[in-house]
Amino acid sequence: MKAMILAAGLGTRMRPLTDTTPKPLLEVGGIPLIVWHIERLAHDGFKEIVINIAHLGYKIKEALGDGSEWGVHIEYSDEQEEGCLESAGGIIKALPLLGDETFLVVNGDIFTDYDFNVEKKLDEGILAHLVLVPNPEHNPEGDFALRDGKVVDAKAYTFAGIGYYSPKLFKGVAYGKSSIVPLLRAAMKEGRVTGELYEGEWLDIGTPERLEQLNAELINRY
Repeated sequence: MKAMILAAGLGTRMRPLTDTTPKPLLEVGGIPLIVWHIERLAHDGFKEIVINIAHLGYKIKEALGDGSEWGVHIEYSDEQEEGCLESAGGIIKALPLLGDETFLVVNGDIFTDYDFNVEKKLDEGILAHLVLVPNPEHNPEGDFALRDGKVVDAKAYTFAGIGYYSPKLFKGVAYGKSSIVPLLRAAMKEGRVTGELYEGEWLDIGTPERLEQLNAELINRY
């Protein structure tokens, strides 16, 4: 299975940090955030990683290269000319690199110890499998709910920014800037999205304050 790290966001909520540094290269415990993902993916058996880039994307390519330092092969889906294509748009542009099989997508601005499953298979007719987490303070209502192993469009848990997707989810969607949420909601209505609740470590690093909080926790931990 291939994995994709979404790393093309502008990081507007992280300014001024992201005025000169793309968000995925901001350091957590002295290591760029995106490197935590690459190391975890490599540890869990992923060998092929696709990374989409836009804002200051050339710096990500310079920092990571071809991935050989971590024993993986990295390919880049370059959105620097278009600007960030958002979640669905970025995945759609990267589909030629991701192939015809189920693939994993991870948001580049989360920190987690979730074990990625390189052997994950989607059941017949299922278009996506989402990882949900208990609601953090900044998203108290949540995004989606779980019922009998299916994800439904009701508020109970927060979408972790981790999902396993069939390329069929994006079939017929036009190239361009678009969010994945409407596609997921449409698939949920048809009962074609499964999910799981992960209650381990997870943090959405969306603001300088949350980044500072995580760094403080890691200093105390190590």
